Amino acid sequence: MRVLVVEDFEVLARSIGTGLRREGMAVDVVLDGSAACDRLAATRYDVVILDRDLPGVHGDEICRRLAHDRCQTRVLMLTASGTIEDRVHGLGLGADDYLPKPFAFAELVARVRALARRATPPVPPTLAYGDITLDPARRAAFRAGRRLDLSPREFALLECLLATPGLVLSAEELLERVWDENADPFSSAVKHTMHRLRAKLGDPPVIETIREGGYRIGPS
Repeated sequence: MRVLVVEDFEVLARSIGTGLRREGMAVDVVLDGSAACDRLAATRYDVVILDRDLPGVHGDEICRRLAHDRCQTRVLMLTASGTIEDRVHGLGLGADDYLPKPFAFAELVARVRALARRATPPVPPTLAYGDITLDPARRAAFRAGRRLDLSPREFALLECLLATPGLVLSAEELLERVWDENADPFSSAVKHTMHRLRAKLGDPPVIETIREGGYRIGPS
């Protein structure tokens, strides 16, 4: 899942970003509305966590633009005001959900995951191929009943492949979906992480490398 955090209070913005990365999400963080518009023009996000009172372009205007463009990105609006009028106004602008500050981080994570499910085609609650099963909600993966000790990146790669059985995902697509703005697009991060994932999955191999194409689980 790719998430954009737009919050002008830097300490809070960085804290949200760090916490969501620990949950296995790819997260970019910006501190003003103008930077948010630049990111949204260049990258497809599943969810935007959007503060309302932003410098540059106001959060309301960003939300209005996203709704006007009818993009698949879901908006979780944050505000210091929790009045009913503010919530109604934010939802009326096109926000998909609304969370007043202060908030419990566990609730933020739950709301982001719920919105991400609405931003992408529906997938089963448990993903499986052969003797491999993956439970996104529990952050658990198994092969032949044995729990796999996967890093957040390895887990996210496996989840992407299992969610699109038979489809070839290029290294560029995987880099965009699993890594964040700090990833070097010219690095071998996908290749090296895929190597570790294959080693942990063991035999027989299930991830196929498609020459000059990418990676695939399942028949075409």
